[in-house]
Amino acid sequence: MNFSKSILSIAITSLLFISCKEAPSDSPANNQLSNSSSEKKEIAAAVKPETATFHIEGMSCAIGCAKTIEKKLSEMNGVQKAAVDFDKKEAIVEFDATIQTPEKLTQAVESTGDGETYKVSEMKTKT
Repeated sequence: MNFSKSILSIAITSLLFISCKEAPSDSPANNQLSNSSSEKKEIAAAVKPETATFHIEGMSCAIGCAKTIEKKLSEMNGVQKAAVDFDKKEAIVEFDATIQTPEKLTQAVESTGDGETYKVSEMKTKT
């Protein structure tokens, strides 16, 4: 009985780690939207600070999906801070509006993974 529980827990854990797909880092969309991992991002004060709040549909896990999207948004040029809440299926991104736009943020999220899994809705910005 304990052996069955162990096998079941290993299977569930494995499923969580492989359930979210991540796009290869050499795709053109990824290169345009974020800095390469070898470059260090310097965060300067935003010239025109804005905050975008939006819903993300299609996330199936907090670690693989939400954290992957959060990391991709955080690495974008002009983004001061990004937080993705898996439970609320919501993202809050602070960015410099002279560098980034809500459309680019949407494109970055929706191109994460296989490019079809995540959908952004209810985009709201405030200065």
